[in-house]
Parts: sequence; C-alpha cells; structure tokens
Amino acid sequence: MVSTPGVLFVCVHNAGRSQMAAAFLTHLAGDRIRVRSAGSMPADRINQVAVAAMAEIGIDITAELPKVLTPDVVRDSDVVITMGCGDACPYFPGTDYRDWKLDDPAGRDLDAVRPIRDEIRTLVEGLIAELLPVAPRDSPTGLSGRRTRT
Repeated sequence: MVSTPGVLFVCVHNAGRSQMAAAFLTHLAGDRIRVRSAGSMPADRINQVAVAAMAEIGIDITAELPKVLTPDVVRDSDVVITMGCGDACPYFPGTDYRDWKLDDPAGRDLDAVRPIRDEIRTLVEGLIAELLPVAPRDSPTGLSGRRTRT
C-alpha cells in the first residue's frame, strides 16, 4: 500500500499565499495528499483579499484560521514548501524542502492578488503531477481508453 504524501505550506503569517496553496491542493487533489499550512508568525485572521480572490474561482477559505508552525507539523510532512519564512522553518533530514518565490498578497488589492493566486495554482498543479502517479488508463477489459479513428 502506498502512503498518502503530506505537504506543508509555510509563510510568515499563514494568511495569504500558504492558505491559497493549501486550498488549491485540497481542492485539486482531494484526500490523495495530506495538506497543511502554517506560519512562523501567524496573523490573527486570513487576508480578506486572498479570500475574495479564491472565492472568484469557487474556492471558499473563509473558515480557515492562521496556524502556528511547529516542529511536529514539519516532521509529519514529506514536502515542506516555504514562501518567505526563511530560517524559521525547522529542518529534519529526509524531508523535501522547497521554496516558492511568490509575491506577498498582504496590502495588495484584488487586481494585484489574482496573478499571485494563478501562479500558486500553476505551482500546485505541478506538485500534484509530481507527487501522484498517473492512474493507469487501461481498464479491466484491456481497452486503453485511447480513441482511434475509424
């Protein structure tokens, strides 16, 4: 049995970038990937412009709350993606650390946050393609699922 990979998104306030990334990964991968987000200095609430940007595409993050980054949540993750938390993220051997260079949506209007949101989605889609093997297209009947012209 293959275990479910765990991904942790980390940014300083856990109010914008990491929340959008976690929402995209949950929305696109479902329960095939364990998703968490946290911040080295969490804000008291989610960035409302990030909430609006995600709502535009049908993803609701209004119930989310910023969470504090702890060594345990890092240790329990296979992939840790940082977005500006720098040295605040604890290091554990065997964990795959990556840094996504993304603009911070804090203090920006919706027009400025949309491209950040869209870049996050593209990065998350690439992460899913990497972490989840493509399901075989062959059916039990031996048909490949490919179409042929007749």
